[in-house]
Formats: sequence, structure tokens, C-alpha cells
Amino acid sequence: MKPIKIENKINNFSQKINVDADKSISIRWTLFASQAIGKSTAYNLLMSEDVLCAIKCLKKLGIKVNLSRNKCEIFGNGVNGFKYKKNIILNAGNSGTLGRLILPLLIRSPVKIKLIGDKSLSKRDFTRIIDPLKKFGATFFPKKSSKIPIYIKGSDFIRPINYLENKGSAQCKSAVMLAALNAPGKTTIKAKKSRNHTENFFENLNIPIKIRKNKNFDFIEVQGQKNFSGLNYKIPGDISSSAFFIVLTILSKNSKLIIKNININPSRDGIIKILKKMGAKILYNNIKIYKGEKIADIHVESSKFIKSINCPTNLNSSAIDEFLIIFLVAAKANGVSYFSNLEELNQKESKRLNLGSKILNLMGIKTQLTNNSIKIYGKPDLQIKKKCIIKDYLGDHRIMAMCTIAALSLGGKWEIHNPDSINTSFPSFFKILKKNFGAKII
Repeated sequence: MKPIKIENKINNFSQKINVDADKSISIRWTLFASQAIGKSTAYNLLMSEDVLCAIKCLKKLGIKVNLSRNKCEIFGNGVNGFKYKKNIILNAGNSGTLGRLILPLLIRSPVKIKLIGDKSLSKRDFTRIIDPLKKFGATFFPKKSSKIPIYIKGSDFIRPINYLENKGSAQCKSAVMLAALNAPGKTTIKAKKSRNHTENFFENLNIPIKIRKNKNFDFIEVQGQKNFSGLNYKIPGDISSSAFFIVLTILSKNSKLIIKNININPSRDGIIKILKKMGAKILYNNIKIYKGEKIADIHVESSKFIKSINCPTNLNSSAIDEFLIIFLVAAKANGVSYFSNLEELNQKESKRLNLGSKILNLMGIKTQLTNNSIKIYGKPDLQIKKKCIIKDYLGDHRIMAMCTIAALSLGGKWEIHNPDSINTSFPSFFKILKKNFGAKII
């Protein structure tokens, strides 16, 4: 797809919108549905490339899927109910969540299965998943590989493990929990705080799980080899997708926005807590609990004054996918903002910490960067008047969307390459910008 060009800021607005469905829940629902007995139905499933890759992988593993415009039906065959054939190749595309969470479901495969992905995913570390799955009894080829493409072969002699997850990675924790479904006996996990969607699925599906918490860690016990019935799910909107429009509103003058029916799970809404500390006007209305997830309408208003922040590190895991757009707010803050313990950002689709700093510099914002922290010297009167060309960023959808919001709220003449990267997570992004906000995107 050719680059997009943006040369005009948007005008003030007062809008009410819906955004695409939650990607984390959409992918997890497909995987759990594949392990359930019988039919599971999802309404409002995210129809992004990442989720469609998950469905294609499940079909290759013998799972029946009916997909229509407004719902998806998956017919599971129970735990370890995949049909294994020789020479299966599973393509996770750009999705780290899919790549890392489908592997644990394969630890009893009697044949080698190859996992591949796109250029970006092929650069990401899979050691964090490979190592615990080896302890369960799976084998990987090549033996010393830390990246995909990689082969996994399961075993008939799977055993439960004790696991320490100290990175604050929900993917690592979830991978061990999913592998534990195939292990006899009790698997125990001590996990640094991270998003808890997988735990919510376990509880809603009545899979035997015990969770104990303290200030820094969750202690999880999973009893394996227990079948469960299907789960119907109406999937809420994604807070990560909402974040771009929240920041667009904050940085625009005399504007208001309501985003309907968004998942504000406390392990995911770090961006809201951080932006409110910076002076943003954000409220939740119509709060409800649905299948363990907290859902609400988000109300946002423009911010005339943005405060700098020394960001509490205990909010990192609940905002890890939104820091790029938070950095954009810090660029307009009064004073120096500091974000630390963010080495995990460079383990995402691209080296987001490094690229985020580089893009801020291009915009005229001074930064100080280390391998795990960034200082951002805000300019409350920031207005971009030069040309900004964004390319060579591995097609990271969040980099692309961050730059789009910068162009529409701060000005300048922008040329942004790989705009189709947004289709991995948020296919209606440009449609909403044009229809609801009058964005002029060429």
C-alpha cells in the first residue's frame, strides 16, 4: 500500500464513537474455544489480520470454524483435541500473542509442527516461551533457536511445572497456563503483575484454578487435564484502539469524545491512570462487569494544560501497549517527563522505546534515552511545521497510528509508510478518523 499523506490538522469536535473489538480477548477466545467441548460463539469478534491468522491456524489443526459478519462459531474437540497431520505449518503473521499462545496448545503433538510469522515477528524473542514449554516436555528444533521459524514436537509424557514469571509478561504467564491444560497434576506460577484476561477465561470456563495475590506477584495454581464446555462471548471494544482517539481529543482544542463499551480491565487501563495524573479530563460512565472484565463508556475532553510526569513503574504492565501514544502527550507537557523500566517495549513488534524517541526527535522534542528509560522534554506550545517522513519501522501498527495522531493534532506535513499495518489490530482506524473526525488523509 502506498504511503499516506497528512497536511492538515483536524478541527474541534464533539463525537460519540465505537472502536473495534478487544484484540487480546478475541485471540484468547479463539484458542480457548478450540480446546472446549462443543460450540462456542463470539459476537463482535475483531476481524483483524491477527485474529484471522488465529482462525486459519485452528482450521489447519482440524477445528471447525463458521465465520460470518456478526459472529464466529468454533467447534472444539476438548483439551488436546487437535487433529495432527504431517507437515503442518502455522503462520502467526504479526501476532506475538498468537505465536506465543498457540505453542503451549501443541505440547502433545505427535508430529513436528512448524511455526512461522512475518518479518517483524521473526525478530522477536521466543526463548521466554520455549524454555518453560521444554520443562513441560516439549521439544523444539533447531535446538538452540530463540526465534521463529521454529518446529515444536510434543510428548506423551507431559509433566506439570513450577514457573517464575518475573518480566510482567501476560503472554509468558498465559503460555504456561495454557500448557498446564495438558499436564496431569498441579502447575504453579508465581507471576509479576500483568493483564489477567487468561485468568478470567479460566474462571468463566470453570477450569480448576486458584489465584492468590500480594502487592507485586500473583500466585496461580492450575489443575490440568480437565475438559470444559464452550463459552459464548460478546467482545467489548479495545482500550488500546481507544487510546489513539483519547489522545487526539486531549491534544485538540475545544473537543469532547465518548467511546462506547470499552474494556477497562484494571490490568489494562494504565494509560487512563497515567493520563489523569498528567491532568487529562477522563471519566468512566455506565460501568459494568462482564465475564470478569470491567466495561464502561469513556468520556474525554481537551486538556488546556498537561503536566509532566515521573511515571510510576507499577503502571508499566497495564499500559505497555500504549506508551508510544503516552509519549506523544508528554511531548506537549509542561516540564520533563520520565518513564523507566521499559525494556519490554523493545521486545514488541519493533523496538518501540528507541523508535518512539527517534520520532519525538524528528518532531523537535528533546529526549534522553537509555536501554530501558526515556526522558521527554515537553513543549506546551508544540506545533510541527516541517515535513516528517516515517518509514523503516517494521510496519509496527502502533508506530503508524501514533504518527497519524501526531499529524492530525500537532500539524506538519507527514508522509507515513506502511499504513496497511493497522489491519493487524484495528482495521477501521482510518474509516473512523475520516467519518467521525473529518480527517483529511490522502
